[in-house]
Amino acid sequence: MKDTLKIISLPKARDVKNGRRQFLKGSIVLTGLLSSGSMLAVLAPSRSWALTAQHLNAEQANALLLMAKRLYPHKNLSDAVYAVLVKDIDAACADPANNKLVTDGIDKLNAATQGDWAGSTAAEQVAALKTMESDPFFQMIRGQCIHSLYDNEMAYAHFGYEGESWSKGGYLRRGFSDLTWLPNPSEAASPSL
Repeated sequence: MKDTLKIISLPKARDVKNGRRQFLKGSIVLTGLLSSGSMLAVLAPSRSWALTAQHLNAEQANALLLMAKRLYPHKNLSDAVYAVLVKDIDAACADPANNKLVTDGIDKLNAATQGDWAGSTAAEQVAALKTMESDPFFQMIRGQCIHSLYDNEMAYAHFGYEGESWSKGGYLRRGFSDLTWLPNPSEAASPSL
């Protein structure tokens, strides 16, 4: 089963006196399902996930998620991990300058793909991104992708990273010789101590 992603626009609230209504006003929610065979599904308490965005609309959130997938493609990496980037960029968009940078950048992506970034083919999306490599928007998203995609527990589980080892006594007796994806070296290459 493949991961699925759905973007839900929450209804606008008329009365914003209530804190919950203020929260829901203008928010969008990214939701999805983890595939049943993935490592994340084993670790997660539920196969479904959701992410609320306060400053981005549904189109912008989807564009950023797709951009992350084109910049850092990983086979079988769940959309839930890529959605961490959307959450982090949404938080950065609380600053009006960042919000303008992201909004203008997504507009440039749409312009580079005849007005439909999300509906373009993967090849067209990559070509559009290549034309924007020096753009501050591109650099912001690329830089945040590195942190958002690779510095979280879901990514650690997907890639098989066991986490830091200092608090567990170091790597010498834990993980140092755990290479299962490489063949064992010859005795000449790795003599016994």
